[in-house]
Amino acid sequence: MADESTRTTACTGSSLLQPVSEMTNLPLDQVNFVVCQLCALISAFWFRLFLHPSKTSPFIRHVVATVLGLYFALFCFGWYALHFLLQSGLTYGIMILTGVEHMHKYCLVVALSYLSLCQITRVYVFDYGMYSADFTGPMMVITQKITSLAFEIHDGMARKEEHLTAGQKILAIRRMPSLLEYFSYNCNFMGILAGPTCSYNDYIAFIEGKPYRHREQEADKSKTRLGQGEPSPNMEVVRKVATSFFCLLVFLSVCKVFPVERNIEDDFIANTPFYAQVVYLYLSMLTTRPKYYFVWTLADAINNAAGFGFNGYDSNGAPRWDLISNLRILNIELATSFKVFLDNWNIQTVQWLKRVCYERCPYHPTAATFILSAMWHGAYPGYYLTFLTGIVVTLAARAVVRHKVRPHFLHSAAHKLFYDVITWAATQIAICYTVVPFVLLSVGPSIKFYRSWYFSLHIMCILLAVALPVKPRHLRLKEQQKSCSQDAGLKPLEAAETHSHKEKAS
Repeated sequence: MADESTRTTACTGSSLLQPVSEMTNLPLDQVNFVVCQLCALISAFWFRLFLHPSKTSPFIRHVVATVLGLYFALFCFGWYALHFLLQSGLTYGIMILTGVEHMHKYCLVVALSYLSLCQITRVYVFDYGMYSADFTGPMMVITQKITSLAFEIHDGMARKEEHLTAGQKILAIRRMPSLLEYFSYNCNFMGILAGPTCSYNDYIAFIEGKPYRHREQEADKSKTRLGQGEPSPNMEVVRKVATSFFCLLVFLSVCKVFPVERNIEDDFIANTPFYAQVVYLYLSMLTTRPKYYFVWTLADAINNAAGFGFNGYDSNGAPRWDLISNLRILNIELATSFKVFLDNWNIQTVQWLKRVCYERCPYHPTAATFILSAMWHGAYPGYYLTFLTGIVVTLAARAVVRHKVRPHFLHSAAHKLFYDVITWAATQIAICYTVVPFVLLSVGPSIKFYRSWYFSLHIMCILLAVALPVKPRHLRLKEQQKSCSQDAGLKPLEAAETHSHKEKAS
């Protein structure tokens, strides 16, 4: 037993903080991670103040950002951090050797395969209990960056401008990055441990000190405010750091009070009324979220402290530092639809999935996107059960929205409040039901949970999707293109009237 205890607390990274681990009774890998992130936060302030683009060259900023990132990776993961370099180097070679026409496909396959191989060997080949550190976590973010970059280079150098969407035009890359730029983008100290991912153009603009692109701002307003100088991120960093450690405190204090595993205990299922099981399910899943809030909010603060993440100004003239934010906590907890929840949870990953899969997949993009997400997350079967469930829940939710249920409840404030409360409760239950396998990881416990609920949500969602079918995306796009072609042949006034009638009908 003593040997097992020692092995489960072993760490592949530095043992320098072992006394801190023993004093706090926390695993050493978690202590290393938090300390490295705090050091990254301090380094970010130093980076912004002393290596500002006005004081030094982009070359120096790239070198320092990369060296610091690799040092933090080695401190946390030891020699396993070499996988970060190997994965990045392998895919860079593919980009150089295969050309821009097909490299995005090769990079997606190779980067995802390399990640999956590491995840499978970590879980099923090597003794999982030997190390508590998960070196594949940073590789997941690097995989996002590699594939995003490959698709953006393909858009900028192999596709015609008129074939790109508005978003693809903004992100398209017109020249091949240098090796230093590539490693700096993938392995910089601000995002190597916990992300978030970001577009290559945004990162290079930050390193080189170029004017920020305000995607959602009116050009004249942005120019006016830009003339007033670069805003300080200090208050935003303080707010995000305070929020992250509050979330950590909440997680450490309540996560053990509502263990998720209790949802599948025989005595709990047999002796607890169903309404109480629903309430406990919500509370048990609610208390698992603050750890993600802590990690992602702190990572966002680190980037902001370095000066990265400025996204223009809001309607009140206050600077926004949410360009690469990964979540909006209040929007998550108060979400009244499955889509709203997903749009505010792990935002940069959702954007990555949209850009490399959903927008480009001609057939069944929703299913393809969820399957890609499952593959990216790892080798545990529970991930696949969660994302396969997510497909049917999303299709059912989309069918209900398409048939415009909400407008029937907008006639009065009381009706709208009733609708919001009901949809909030339904959304939270659906999310909890969907992600239980994501937490339990294994097939047996996950199926046991779904069986205890009689697979009720699966059945309900399938019935809704069948009863209220939505046309496949490729057919909707064809109809839109046909409609646009017909409208193009009309006189301007006739076209305007046609569009007006269509908008009323929709």
